[in-house]
Amino acid sequence: MANGATTGTTAATASVSAPSLLMRPIAWIPEARRRQLGITLLIVAALAFPFYIDSNDADVDSMANAAAYATLALGLNIVVGYAGLLDLGYAAFFAIGAYTYGILTAYQLQPPWNEFWEVFHTLGLATPVPADVGTGMVVHFTLSFWLALPLAAALAAFFGVLFGLPTLRLRGDYLAIVTLGFGEITPIVVRNWSDLTNGAAGLNGVAAPQLFGWSFGVNSVPYYYVAIAMVAMLIFISVRLRDSRIGRAWMAIRDDEIAAGAMGVDRTKFKLLAFAIGAAFAGMTGVFYVAKLQTATPEMFGFPVSVMILVMVVFGGMGSVWGVVLGAFILQLLQSWWLQDLTEWTHMLGRAVGSTILQKADFVQSIELIFGVILVFMMLYRRDGLIPAVRPQKALTMEQQHAEVRRGGFSDLKLQGLGGDVRTGAAALEIKGVTVRFGGLTALNKVDITVPTGSVVAVIGPNGSGKSTLFNAITALVETDGGSVRFHGEEMIGLSPHAILEKGIARTFQNLRLFTNMTVMDNALVSQHTRLKTGVLQAIFRPPSTRAEEKGAREWAMEVFSIFGNRLVPRTEQMVIGLSYANRRRIEIARALASRPRILLLDEPTAGMNPAETLELAEQIKSLNDLGLTVLLIEHKLDVVTRLADTVYVLDHGDVIASGTPAEVRKDEEVLRAYLGRNTQAATAGVA
Repeated sequence: MANGATTGTTAATASVSAPSLLMRPIAWIPEARRRQLGITLLIVAALAFPFYIDSNDADVDSMANAAAYATLALGLNIVVGYAGLLDLGYAAFFAIGAYTYGILTAYQLQPPWNEFWEVFHTLGLATPVPADVGTGMVVHFTLSFWLALPLAAALAAFFGVLFGLPTLRLRGDYLAIVTLGFGEITPIVVRNWSDLTNGAAGLNGVAAPQLFGWSFGVNSVPYYYVAIAMVAMLIFISVRLRDSRIGRAWMAIRDDEIAAGAMGVDRTKFKLLAFAIGAAFAGMTGVFYVAKLQTATPEMFGFPVSVMILVMVVFGGMGSVWGVVLGAFILQLLQSWWLQDLTEWTHMLGRAVGSTILQKADFVQSIELIFGVILVFMMLYRRDGLIPAVRPQKALTMEQQHAEVRRGGFSDLKLQGLGGDVRTGAAALEIKGVTVRFGGLTALNKVDITVPTGSVVAVIGPNGSGKSTLFNAITALVETDGGSVRFHGEEMIGLSPHAILEKGIARTFQNLRLFTNMTVMDNALVSQHTRLKTGVLQAIFRPPSTRAEEKGAREWAMEVFSIFGNRLVPRTEQMVIGLSYANRRRIEIARALASRPRILLLDEPTAGMNPAETLELAEQIKSLNDLGLTVLLIEHKLDVVTRLADTVYVLDHGDVIASGTPAEVRKDEEVLRAYLGRNTQAATAGVA
C-alpha cells in the first residue's frame, strides 16, 4: 500500500508540475481570488479590443462572428457535454432563430392590413405600408431585435422539445443519425417554403438592431459588444446550471442513465430540458447572426455548421464551459484570420519559388478537411480537450489517508430522517406473484416475499437464480409480466424508477453503477435529487432558499459519509473513477443512504471485499438497521447473511424454494441441492 501511495503521489506531482511552475509567481494569491482576477482581466481585454486594433472593422467583425459561434458551442455543450446526447443537427435551431427574426422584420411576409393589426401597430410590432401590387395597405412586421432574442429562444426551445420527444429512447449512434436527419430536413423546408422564407434566394432587408433610436447599421463594433454580452450571459448560465441540481442530473444521465433513474432523476424530463436549453441558446444566436448580416439563406445552416460547432466543443473540452468558448474562438479565428493569412503567405512563397501548386493553394476552402484533422488529432492525443471539464486530482496526503475521523453519527442520522421505522411486524414491502420473462426464459416465477418493517431480509441463491432480476423488478428497471409489489400498502408496479426512489426505495447494484466522472460528493447529491426542489431559474439566480437547500444537502451527505469514517470523508471532492474498488462499494451504499430511504436494497454489498472489510461493512449495515432502517439484502457470503438477516429467502431458477431463519435455511434439503447439486446425505457426508 505504501508503494501504491508513493506511485500515486509521484504521478500526481508529475501531472501538475508544469502548471505549478507557471503559477508560482502568483501562488500566494488564493485560488478564488486568482479566478476573479483572471475573469476581470478577460472582461477588460474584451471591452478594449475594438480600440486596441485601431478601428479595423473586418477584425472586429471576425471577433463578433467568433463570439456568435462561442454562444452556439455553449448551447451544444449543454446537450453533448453535460447530458451526453450526441446532436448532429444542432444548426437547425440556429436556423429557426435566424428565420424567426428575418421573417418578422424583412418584407417577405405581408398579409393585408385590417383592424386586427392595429394593436400590433400600437405596440410597435407592425406598421401599414403600401402594397407592391395593386392598391391598399399590407403589414410590415417591425419586431424589435431585443424582443426577438427571447422570442426566438422560446420558439427554438419548443422545437427542441418537439424534436427531443421521439428520440428519448435513443443513444449513441442511433441518436446521432436521427438528429442528423432533423438537421438536414430543416434547410430543405426553408428552401421549399418560398412563400414564408423566399426559398433559396433567402431573406433580404432584415432590419438592423436599434438602441434608443440609433440603428447599428453595418458598423461591426456594436454587434461585437452585443456578442460579447451574450457570451458572458451564457457562460454565467452554463456555470450556474452545471453546479446545481439540474447540472448534476444531466451529468448523471451522461455517465449512467440506468443508475440516474434509480437515483431519482426523471430521465425524460431532463433530456428534454437539455434539448430545450441548448436549442434556446442557438435560437438567440440565430437572431444575432441574421441581424448582423441582414440576410439569411438556407446554405448558412447546413450540416457543415453542425459539425463545426461539434468540433469546437470537442476541441475545447466536452462539458468544460471555458474550454468550449476557447475552442470556438480559436477555430473560428483560424477560419477567418489565420488561414487567410496562411493562404496569402503560401501564394507569396509559390511566386518566389515558381510553384504553381503553392500559388493555387487555398486553405480557407479546405476548412472542413482541417476541422476533420483537428478532430482526429484531439481524439488520439487529448480527448479531454484544451481545458478538460475534470481537472487532475491530487493524491491524498498520508495525513488525510490515516486521519482519525469519527465513525457513527447514528443519532444525528436518525434526527435527519434516516430510518426510524418501528418494528411493528407490519409489512414494509410485499411482493406477491411477481413474474418476469425474457422471451422464453422465466427469470422470476410467481415470487412471494414479505419484508417486515424494521427487519433485515436476505435473498440468496446460486448465480442466475433471479436475485438481481428481483431487485430490478422492484425498482422498475425491468417490466414485470404479472404480480404485485406494494410498499407500505402502495402499489409500485407501473411507477417509473425515479418515482420509486421518491417513495423511499433505494438500491445498490451487483455490478457497480456509479457516476465515475463525478466527485464522491456529487454522487451523494444526485441521490438527493428528488428531495431537492431547485428549478432552472433558482439554479441560475440562486436565491437564499436555494443556497440553504444546497448547503443542507451537502451537510447531510457528510453525515452519511461519516458512517464510513476516513474511508470516504477525506475523499469527498475526489473523482470516483480514481478510487479503490472497496471504496466504490462504500460510495454506492452511501449514495443510496443519502436519498433518505425507508428501505435499502443491497445487491451483494460486500462483493470484492476482504474479510476485514466485509466484517466492517456488515457491522455498519447492522447499526443502520438498529436505527429502524429496513434492509433487503442479496449476499453470497453466508456468514454475512447469518450475522444480519432475520429471515432468508432462497431463489433457484426464479422460484422461491425455501424461507425461514438462517439456521433453518442452512439445513433445508432443497437449498443444499441447489447450492451443491446433490442430495442431503451426500452433502452431509462431504461436509463431515
